[in-house]
Amino acid sequence: MPETKNIAVIFEGVTVELGGVPILDRVTAQVPRGGCTAIVGPNGSGKTTLLLALLGQIPFTGRVVINREPGAAAPRIGYVPQRLAFDRGLPMTVMDFMVMGRQRLPLWFGCRSGYQAQALELLAMVQAEGIAKRQVGALSGGEMQRVLLALALQQKPDLLILDEPAAGVDYQGELIFCELLDRLRQQHSFTQLIVSHDLATVTHHSTYVICLNHKVMAAGPPRDVLTSETLTATFGLHMGLVASHAMPGAGPGCTAPCCTEKEDALD
Repeated sequence: MPETKNIAVIFEGVTVELGGVPILDRVTAQVPRGGCTAIVGPNGSGKTTLLLALLGQIPFTGRVVINREPGAAAPRIGYVPQRLAFDRGLPMTVMDFMVMGRQRLPLWFGCRSGYQAQALELLAMVQAEGIAKRQVGALSGGEMQRVLLALALQQKPDLLILDEPAAGVDYQGELIFCELLDRLRQQHSFTQLIVSHDLATVTHHSTYVICLNHKVMAAGPPRDVLTSETLTATFGLHMGLVASHAMPGAGPGCTAPCCTEKEDALD
C-alpha cells in the first residue's frame, strides 16, 4: 500500500443512502497522488455519488480525507461536471462565461482586459481560444467540455475531478480530450480523478482504477484490475471485457498516432 504522503484522497467506509435506498456501501479506497485514477462501474453503481461525497455535496457516513502535501496550503479542487444545465438561448459568449465568476461589474459593461487575457490563456491551454467569441448555447458537446475544463483549471487545482467528461463527444473528440488531459496533468502536476464508462480509454490513459458497484469490487493498476473476472463481477456476465494484452506493462500508454509518431521520432 502506498505511503500516505503519496495518496491524494482517502475514502474510509463511505456509505450513502438516498431516500432509504443504499447507493454506496462502506466504500474504502484511495487515490494516488499525481496520477489519473478512474472510477468505473455500471450505471447506477454510485460513481457520481462518490464524487459528490468527496465534494461535500451530499450527506454520508464514513470519512473522506483530501491530503495536503507537507508544508503546502489546503488543496485546490477543480471540477468538470458531466453536463451543465443552462438556457441555450442566453445571449452569453464563451468569454462572458469565463469571466463572470471573477468580475464584479455586470457583464453588460464589458469584460475587463486583465480578465479577458487570463480567460484567453486558459482557453489556449485546452486548445479552445478560437471559440472565445462564440455563443455558449451554440457550442458542441466537445467544445463545451473544453470550456468547462478551462474554467476548472482557473483554480490551478491540485485535484481535478471529472465526471464522464467525454459524454456526448464523438470518438475522435474523446481521444483528443484524453490526450489533452494527459498532457495538462504532466505539465501542471495535478492529481486527476475521473468517472468513465469507456474501458478502452481507462485502459490506455489511467494509472489507477477503482471498480465500483455500490462497493469497491477491486482497485489497483489497470493491468492488475481490468481482468475478465473483476469486470464480470463489476458489470455482470459478458459485460465490459477487455483484452489484457492491449495494456502496457509499465503503466498507461496511448496507441493514438499523436503518441506513436512521437515515440517513433525518438527511436
